[in-house]
Formats: sequence, C-alpha cells, structure tokens
Amino acid sequence: MSHSNQDPSPIPGKPSGGAMRQLALATELPFLVAGGALVGGLIGYGLDHWLHTKPYLMIIVGALGFFAAVRDMLRRLQKSSPTAPPAP
Repeated sequence: MSHSNQDPSPIPGKPSGGAMRQLALATELPFLVAGGALVGGLIGYGLDHWLHTKPYLMIIVGALGFFAAVRDMLRRLQKSSPTAPPAP
C-alpha cells in the first residue's frame, strides 16, 4: 500500500526519497537551534569579556541567536512542506 504524499521507491522495502529527506530534516533541526543559541552565547560571552558587561550581552546575543535559528527552522519546515502556504 503506497501513500500518495510519498515518492514511490524503485526498490520494495526501501524508504522513499521523501521519507529520507524528512528524516534528514528532522535530525538537522535540533542542531540548528542549539547551534544558533550556542554561537550567539559564545559571541556574547566574548563581547562581555571584552567590554566588562557580564552577563548582559551573553544573554541578549544568545537569545538573538536562538530566535534567528528558530526563524530559520520555520523557514526550512515551510519550504519542505508542499501544503504550507507561501511566506509573506
């Protein structure tokens, strides 16, 4: 039995290309969000150390990195979803 939203696989029992793309996207997204917050926090920590403003810039730039990563994640999910409406 084949689902209409998946690409047909040429080899029986092997996952289709669409399923593999979804799996790759699902494993990539948590690293994207954690990486954005981590890179933002590290940049903020460096700026705090340089400007002697601990911990304000680390919190602010880390939050900006997190929100930028979430925005990128939502953009990627919308791009990969064929039924999602176009972004404004």
